[in-house]
Amino acid sequence: MGEILIRGAEVIVTMDGTRRELKGADLLLRDGQIAAVGPGLESPGEVVEAKGCVVTPGLVNTHHHLYQTLTRAVPGGQDALLFGWLQTLYPIWAKMGPEEIRVSAQVGLAELALTGCTTSSDHLYMYPNGARLEDTIHAAAELGLRFHPTRGAMSIGESDGGLPPDSLVEREDAILNDCIRVVDAFHDASEGSMCRVGIAPCSPFSVSRELMRDAALLARDKGVMLHTHLAENDEDISYSLEQFGCRPGQYAEDLGWTGDDVWHAHCVKLDAGEIDLFARTKTGVAHCPCSNCRLGSGIAPVRQMRDAGVKVALGVDGSASNDAGSLIGEARMAVLLQRVQNGADAMAAREALEIATLGGAQVLGRPDCGVLAPGKRADVAIWDVSGLEAAGAWDPVAALVLCGPPKVKHLFVEGRQVVRDGQVVTIDLPRVIETQNRLAARLMG
Repeated sequence: MGEILIRGAEVIVTMDGTRRELKGADLLLRDGQIAAVGPGLESPGEVVEAKGCVVTPGLVNTHHHLYQTLTRAVPGGQDALLFGWLQTLYPIWAKMGPEEIRVSAQVGLAELALTGCTTSSDHLYMYPNGARLEDTIHAAAELGLRFHPTRGAMSIGESDGGLPPDSLVEREDAILNDCIRVVDAFHDASEGSMCRVGIAPCSPFSVSRELMRDAALLARDKGVMLHTHLAENDEDISYSLEQFGCRPGQYAEDLGWTGDDVWHAHCVKLDAGEIDLFARTKTGVAHCPCSNCRLGSGIAPVRQMRDAGVKVALGVDGSASNDAGSLIGEARMAVLLQRVQNGADAMAAREALEIATLGGAQVLGRPDCGVLAPGKRADVAIWDVSGLEAAGAWDPVAALVLCGPPKVKHLFVEGRQVVRDGQVVTIDLPRVIETQNRLAARLMG
C-alpha cells in the first residue's frame, strides 16, 4: 500500500490519551496504519497538502438504518411520533428487495463518508423479498468504509399484537440460524478488521423475550456484539411497564443485554438508576440527537451519562427519521441540545468531537480506531477550514463543530483514499444516485 504523508496541517486533533492538538504538524500513513505524527516528517510516497485544514480521526457512526435512505421525507411520516411513523413506513419498506437494500446502503455510506465518517454500523432488521445482510456488506466493501453490520430481526407481527406487518417478521429459529450464517461468513475479529457483524433484534416491542435472551446467548458464544433500540420515547417506556412490568433498563439487564459487548440506540428516557446500571456494566449508548428531535422523542441525558462514566457515541439513525446522514451535523446538534437542557456550559465542541471519534470507537469495541497515534488504523478526515463556513473563526477545532465545513476535503480509511477534494472516488456516485432515485420512484408507485 505504501506511504502517504499528510503535510502541514493547521491542527491535528489526535484524540490520544492527553488529547493533544498539534499545530503545523504532519501525519504519516503506512500500510493501513498511522506510522508517525508530528512536525517535519518526510516520506518518499504520496504527499497530501493539509495547509488550512483540521485533521481528525475519522468519525464513527454507531447507529443507522441504511435502507431508509430510499424513504426520506415521506408524506404521512413527516410529522408523526415513533409508533405512528413506523406504521406509515412499514408497508413501503415491505416492497423493497436486494437491489433497494444494496443501493440505499451505498448512498447512505457515501453521505457518511463525505461528512467525515470512516466507520459505520448498520441495523438491518427486515429482509423483504429475498434481501440479505450481505447486500449491505458488499456495498460497504465497494465504497471502502469500515463496517459493523448487525443482523437485526422482527418476530412479532400485527396478528400477534406487534407493530410491523406480518410480511416483515420472521420465525425466531430462522432468525437465529441466519445470525449464525452471517457471523460465520463475514465477521472478522482481527485488528484492523473492515467488517464485524453484530446481532441486533430490533426492539423489545418487535421480538419476544425469548429471542432477546437467545440472541444474547448466541452473541456471547460467537464473540460478537449486541445492539438494539432502548428507551427511545415515552411510548417505549409505557410499553415496557405494561408488557414486562419493569423499565427498559431492568428488562435489558434481566435478559443479558448489559455489558461492554452491548450498545443501545437512543436511550432518551433512561433514568438515574439505568444510567448507573450502564456505567457499572460498561454498556454503550448510541446518541441520535437529530432523529430524537425529528420524532419528538426528547433530549437524551448525555451530560448525566458522560458524568456517570457511560460510554456514549453518536449515530445518525435512519434517513427516514433524520432525514440527513451527517455525523458532523450530529456532533453540533449534540452540543446544542445538551446546552438547551443543561445550560450553555453543558458540552463543549471538543467533547462532542471526542464523542464522534474516540467515543464511537470505544462503543464499537475498536481500540485500534478513533485515535491518530502510531500503530492505530489510518482512518483520517481532513477538513478545509479556510473557506466560507469557518471564515473569521478564532478556534479552528471548535469551528469544525460549531461552524463547518459540513463536508470533508479528503478522507482515508485503512490508508485508502475514499474522498478526494470533496468527491467520493471509490464508486460512481452520480450513477448510484440516479439508480436510487429510480428505485424511490418505483416505491412511490
